[in-house]
Amino acid sequence: MTTLAQPNPTDLPDAWPVAPGGRDVVLHTRVVTETGGGPDKTILMSASHLAHTNYWLAAAYMHDPDDAGFDTIRQRAQAVDCPLLSVPDRGPLDRSVLRSMLNMCKHYGVRIWHGHDYKSNLLGIMLRPFHSMKLITTVHGWVKQTRRTPLYYAADRWSLPYYHHIICVSPDLVERVSKLGVPDDRLSLIDNAIDEKMFRRMHPPERSPLREQYKTPAGRRVIGAMGRLSAEKAFNTLIRAAHTLVNRGHDIELWIAGEGEARDDLEKLIANLKMRNRVRLLGFCGDNIGFYNALDMYVLSSLREGLPNVLLEAMACEVPIVSTRVAGVPRLINEGDNGLLCDVGDTDGLTDAMHQLLSVTELCHRFIDAGRITVENRFSFTHRMEKVRRIYDDVLRA
Repeated sequence: MTTLAQPNPTDLPDAWPVAPGGRDVVLHTRVVTETGGGPDKTILMSASHLAHTNYWLAAAYMHDPDDAGFDTIRQRAQAVDCPLLSVPDRGPLDRSVLRSMLNMCKHYGVRIWHGHDYKSNLLGIMLRPFHSMKLITTVHGWVKQTRRTPLYYAADRWSLPYYHHIICVSPDLVERVSKLGVPDDRLSLIDNAIDEKMFRRMHPPERSPLREQYKTPAGRRVIGAMGRLSAEKAFNTLIRAAHTLVNRGHDIELWIAGEGEARDDLEKLIANLKMRNRVRLLGFCGDNIGFYNALDMYVLSSLREGLPNVLLEAMACEVPIVSTRVAGVPRLINEGDNGLLCDVGDTDGLTDAMHQLLSVTELCHRFIDAGRITVENRFSFTHRMEKVRRIYDDVLRA
């Protein structure tokens, strides 16, 4: 059996936050790159929503020590009062990660290890012989496809059956995890959720400071999208749809917020289509609420997703939605009631849905009202955390 050195108090970073006494510690663990992604919104907000319970939550994030994007994650954690623990991670062979995590678990007396990806799931199982704790994970969806994806799938196939409870964010993920042999009583569907009090319409789109900053012409409609610039988001499809709509006579502008490895390819596509005056790649957006408040329409063109937080945020900010029928989205968007849907990868279908929303003002008003009600009634973060807390209670009692 692997042996790990016992933690030495002098090895503990001075920057680690102090946990209050008498409360059960939950350690959320995850690998992050650059400025993080959708799951981090859920993780970082969780701490404050359980602040008045018997649980104290902290986030232990593994990251490349040279990744400047982690500073942005620090700022986001501080803004929502989430204790954040930095774990420098130099790759798969960096054994110091295992030691750092064991130090944390013993120092804080962690009762629940809450993983959020394949590596944190494996680490939880590796550390449990050295520190007794319950293992919970949230499966957010295996969306990014790389040459290592089969390895990630294999790691989860091996580790998930050993977890005390697994939370999935969409029905397709529940089905996939169930096929791994996880019994129903250790498996829960809990949708992503947002703080609907934070995300709300502040002003009409035409009064947006961002529109003034980017000198958007009066009367022009702004279509927006947000996410990592990578293949699974299919922003190339969205750009082509915008190009078609401009050629049909629609006075629109497309804003895409986010960074990623596909940026160069997207910039080349924009240049080839002669759309530089109509498409903006905004980079990382620190003011999501300001971004949504500038939009006349939000479009999700993704090929793979779980249940995207960006759709919930846009709906809460009263922005009408067009989306692909990906994963958990049809549970959120009821076609023709609170948004429009098209098939995954269907460029013509996406274009037609956007054209319909641009052309029928009544549809926009209907989706704006229904979208806000949907979020308030079904996707409130407070309600979500009540479900998570009950799972923590049950697992500890068992």
